[in-house]
This record gives sequence, C-alpha cells and structure tokens, in this order.
Amino acid sequence: MKKACVFGGSGFLGSHVADKLSDSGYEVTIFDKDRSLWLKDTQRMIIGDILDQDRVDGAVSEADVVYNFAAIADLNAGIRDPIGTMKVNVLGNGTVLEACRKNNIKRLVYASSVYVYSRHGGFYRCSKQAAEHYVEEYANTYGLDYTILRYGSLYGPRSDRSNGVYRIIRHALETGTVSYSGSEESLREYIHVEDAAQASVAILKQEFRNQHIVLTGQEQLRVEDMLKMLAEIIDCKQPVEFKSGENEAHYIRTPYSYQPKLGLKYIPPVHIDMGQGLIQLIENIQAEITDTHLDRLA
Repeated sequence: MKKACVFGGSGFLGSHVADKLSDSGYEVTIFDKDRSLWLKDTQRMIIGDILDQDRVDGAVSEADVVYNFAAIADLNAGIRDPIGTMKVNVLGNGTVLEACRKNNIKRLVYASSVYVYSRHGGFYRCSKQAAEHYVEEYANTYGLDYTILRYGSLYGPRSDRSNGVYRIIRHALETGTVSYSGSEESLREYIHVEDAAQASVAILKQEFRNQHIVLTGQEQLRVEDMLKMLAEIIDCKQPVEFKSGENEAHYIRTPYSYQPKLGLKYIPPVHIDMGQGLIQLIENIQAEITDTHLDRLA
C-alpha cells in the first residue's frame, strides 16, 4: 500500500485531502500541532511542531508522497505577525523539504496560493513566493519531484473564522444581515473544498510532476452575486452591505500580475454547484451556532 504524509492535515483543506487519499487507497499519516477532529480509524496522527526537524524526518521516513498544508493562511494574520508567518510558511516548508530530501520522497505536493505572483496578499504572498522558490531549488539541486498547487478562494465544510465565506455566512446567520469587507467590484473563482481535495489527489499522476497547477472555480463570480445568492437562500430582506478599508491585502478583480512561473489550471471533471455548496455550509454553521447556544444554557 502506498503511504502519504499530510502536514497540516488537521486543518480545513488538509483534512479533506487526507480523506481523499485514504479513499484512494493510501495509508495516511497526519502531522499537525493539533489533533484532527476528523481523523479516520485508518489514519495515523502525529502531533508536533513543523519546525522540529527530527519529528518531521520521522513522520516522512516511510512515505511515498508528502503534502504540506501547514501554514498561516489568513492574509490579515500575516499582516499582524509577519515574523510568525515567515517561520511557519517559509522555514517550516524548508524543514519538510529537507526531510523529503533525506528520505528520497517520490513527490512533494506544496500548497501555495493564487496570490503568489500578485501585487496583493502582503506578507502571506511573500512567504508563499519564497516557499515556492525553495521547492523549485530543491528540485534543481537534489532532484526532488514536486507539484505546486496554487489554490483560489476555497469554501465548504470544516472551515472556520479564518475563511472568508465562513465569516460572511456566520455573520449573516447571527445578525440577519449580509455584509462584505471589501470592494463592490470584487470578483472571485470560488472552489468547493471537496472539489479542490479531489483534484489535489488527481495531480499525483505523472503528467503533473514538477508542474505548477492553479486550482480555482469553474468561472469568475462577482462577490456581490454570491452575497445576493446567500441572502436569497437565508431569506434575508436587508440590502447587502459593503464595508471598505478592512481587507487591504485582498485583490479586487484578479490576484494576477506578471508571472515568471505560469501555472496550468486544472478543472475537475465534476464539481459542486455554488448554491448547493452554500446550503451545505449554512447547515454546518447553523449547527455550530445551535450547539454553542445549547452549551451556554447547560
């Protein structure tokens, strides 16, 4: 049986990819600072620090493929803590790279972002760009095969307040108003996390070796249209509100600027419809709110 090690496998995207790997017949080890809430009986859990080289070496020692999702992924968190972002996103990835080199790993899959060659994204963008360069240089110097995945705007179950769509829905359910911190001109290519996870396993095929792959939604959608769709689903009668000045690090129409390293866009053959995905996430968040309320009453 093939073996996979997933760093950051307790998180939003990482946990879904770990599940898809298990479904595809891989023996999965999850390495994270926190125990996964969605750990399968067939999956092994290692709780550790990604900067601990010995622990990271041991985690990948028997793996065939390694995924690295461990990161500070919130753009605003990157602005608040640039040094912490650098440590986790750059040095942490370096620790994983070194472990892959020592253990002759067949493929490293690195989770990057569409922000990587953008003028936006702040320190988060800087960290992802630097990490990509290190991946490429390890390939050039040591022959480590890789696939870099540049994810777009993810949404879906298991997300939390660090995710933009989650924050919008949670706020709407708690206040009865649908609002967005950003420009009315904003465009996004939303991709459901399960579609992204499925694609993240599909790219282990040989044709995606040493490639940069863009994983976003099927087409661009105005954020305003997504908000109106949400308002209609939850029967919100209030007009959609836009707040300026709170998301300076985020792009408006496109994350792209001139790119020295172009990424191939991978389109999953089957995808989850945005409306259905929003309904699924609304149900999840409503259940969270209800559970929180019941805990307070207990």
